[in-house]
Amino acid sequence: MARRPLPRILSNGSAQLARSRELARTAADSATDVLHPLITITRGLRRLAAAGRRRWTETPKEKRGALLFLVASVILVVALMPYGPLLAAITLMAAAAWKGRDRTPAAPDGPDESQSERLKSLYEALVPYFSTAEDPEPLYAHGGAWDKAFPTYAFDGGGRISHLVVRYPAYFTDGEAEARARIEHLLAAKSGRGREYHFTWDEEGNQLTFGVLLPLPVDITAQRFVTAPGETVLGVTDPTRVRRTLPLGHGEQRRDVPPVVWRTGLRSTEPHLLVLGQPGSGVSTLLRSIALQALRHGDVVIVDGGGTGEYACLTGRDGVLAVECGLSGATASLEWAATETERRLIAANRAHQAGHPPPKRPLWILLDRPTAFTHLAAADDRKDPQSLLQVPLRHGRPANVTVVVADQLDGFEALGEPVHRHTRARVVLGPATAEQLESVLGAPPHTTPVDLIPPGRGYARLGNGPVHRLQVPATPNPFDDAAPEAHREAVLALLPPRTTPADGETVPEPDGSPGEPEPVPTGPVPTEPVPTEREPEPAAVTAEPRAVAVTAEPSVAAVTTEPTAVAVTADQPESQPEPALAEEPVSTPVPVLTEKPVSNPVPVLTGEPVSNPVPVLTEAALPDPVPVLTKDPAPNPAPVLAKAPLPDPVPVLTKPTEAQQGRG
Repeated sequence: MARRPLPRILSNGSAQLARSRELARTAADSATDVLHPLITITRGLRRLAAAGRRRWTETPKEKRGALLFLVASVILVVALMPYGPLLAAITLMAAAAWKGRDRTPAAPDGPDESQSERLKSLYEALVPYFSTAEDPEPLYAHGGAWDKAFPTYAFDGGGRISHLVVRYPAYFTDGEAEARARIEHLLAAKSGRGREYHFTWDEEGNQLTFGVLLPLPVDITAQRFVTAPGETVLGVTDPTRVRRTLPLGHGEQRRDVPPVVWRTGLRSTEPHLLVLGQPGSGVSTLLRSIALQALRHGDVVIVDGGGTGEYACLTGRDGVLAVECGLSGATASLEWAATETERRLIAANRAHQAGHPPPKRPLWILLDRPTAFTHLAAADDRKDPQSLLQVPLRHGRPANVTVVVADQLDGFEALGEPVHRHTRARVVLGPATAEQLESVLGAPPHTTPVDLIPPGRGYARLGNGPVHRLQVPATPNPFDDAAPEAHREAVLALLPPRTTPADGETVPEPDGSPGEPEPVPTGPVPTEPVPTEREPEPAAVTAEPRAVAVTAEPSVAAVTTEPTAVAVTADQPESQPEPALAEEPVSTPVPVLTEKPVSNPVPVLTGEPVSNPVPVLTEAALPDPVPVLTKDPAPNPAPVLAKAPLPDPVPVLTKPTEAQQGRG
C-alpha cells in the first residue's frame, strides 16, 4: 500500500509559522508608526483626565461649588464665541499631544568619558594576550580602537562593567585551560573584585561573553521541598544551566528558584556523595538537610567523627537507626551497614528471581569526618572504619543504600580509595582556590571564586555534568542558641517524632502512683534464724538408717523444686506404721539445732529405742532429709508427702534434752 504524503502544513509548518510571525510583527510595526499620533493624543487625554480628577479630589468641599461655577462659565463663553468650539478642540488636542509625548530620556549613543576610559584600559590590558608580531592586521594593538574588540557592553549604576562581549583572534589557544584561566582572571580583576562573573567561551565564533552573576539567596530555610522519592535538593543555584524551578517559601512569600537536585536509587548514575569544605563553611548544615529529606522515605545511620553533637537532635527519632560519635560505635554501625547491604542484595536477587519488586525503603549512611577515626584506630591498632565502606559504596546502588561522606578540605587525601572511586557526586563549600576546586570536582568552575562568601556557599558537580554554584538551605542545629530562632523552628518542624517502644511498655516513675503494683524481687532472699520457745522433742526417724548431722551453728534448710517429705514420730514407736499422703504441704519445716558441735555424726534417738525405723515416702529422693519436731506426739505417726516446694525455712534454736545430756 502506497504511503500518502503528509499535509503541507505538517511537512513545512515550522517555516510557515515563522513566516507568519514575521509578517505579523511587520504589520504591527507599521500600524504603530501610522497610529503613533493617535496613540500619543489618547495617552495625553488620559493623563489630563487623571489630573482633573486629582484636582477635584484635592479641592475642599466648601470650594467645589465655586469651581463648578467657574468651569460652567468658561464653557458658556467658549460656546458663545465665534469658532469657539473648534478652537477649544484644537487647543485640547494640542495639550493632549504635549501631555502624552514620550518623556523617557534617550539612551546615549555610546559610553560616556569614564566608561570609555574603563573600556580602553581593559583593551590595553588584553593586548599582550591577543596579539602577536606576525599578525598583519592585529585586532589588539597598543593605541588601537577598542570598539572593534568590544561589540557589546553594559554598565551598572556604579559605573562598573556588568556585561561584555570580547572578540579575540582565531590563533588564540582557547582550548587550553591555562590560557582561559589567565583571561578570566584578568577580566575579573579589571572589571571589579568582590563580584562573581560567569564566562561563556564560543570557540566557533571566537567570542567570550562574561557577565556579573547576581548573589544567590541566603534566606532559604529548611522546608519540605516538592520532590519525588529518590530526589534530594542540595541547594539553589543560578538559572544559567538549570531549567527546573522549585516553589520555595520564605515566611509568607513564595518564589520559584532553580535547585540542584541529586537523584539517588536504583536508576541513579551517581548514588553516593562526597562533601568537602573548610571549618564553618556549612558541611554539617548540608548533612542535616540531607538527613531531614532522607527520613521522609528511608532510614538513616549517622556517624559523627567530629564529636561536637551536631546531630543530637536526630537521636531517638523515627527512622534514625543510630547516631554514633565513638570509634567502637562507628565500627559496629559500619559493620552492620556492610552486612545489611549484603542482606539487601540477597533479598533483591530473590525478588528478581521470583518476579516480585525489590524492597524500596532506602538506607542512608551519613559520615561526618571519618578521617578522625582513622587516627584513633591507628593509635589503638584497630580496624579503620573507612575500610568497612567498601561493600556499601560498591554495591549500594542495587541494594538501595546511599553513602554520604563529609570531611574537611585538607583531609581529602586522607580519605580511603573506595571513597575516591565511588563518590561521583561532589560538593565543595567555603573558600577554595581554582586548583582545589578542579582537583575535587574534576573540572574548573565557569565562575570566578571569591574570598568572602556566606556560610553554605560553594560549588557542586553531579557526575560528568557542569559545575554549578550552590547555596545550601539554612539548616542549623536546633539546640544552637546562636542560630536565628526562625531557622531553628523550621528545623524542629521537620524532625520526625520520637521512637516509642515496640511493646508499648513504660517504666514507672520512682515515686510510684497509687494503684501500681510493687516490684517483686526475683532473686533469692536470704533468711535469718528466728528463735522460738518450742520445747525440744525427740527427733524423727528417717526413711533409711543414716545419721543426721548435728551442728552447733544454725543451718538453713535447703529449698528444692522437688517436694520434700517430712516424718513425724511419737515417743513410742509403732510396729506397723502406715504411710499417709498429706493434702496440704507443710509450710515451715524446722530443723533441730544444738548448742555444741559434734565431730562425728551421731544419730538422734528418742526416749525409748526404736526397733523398726519408720520409712518416709517421698516422690523424689532428698540428699539431706530435714527432721521436724512437734510439741505433741501424734498417735499414729505417719510420713507426710509434700506436693509443693517449701518456702524459705526458718531455723529454730532449742536446748538439748536431759536424755541427750545423759548420753552425751
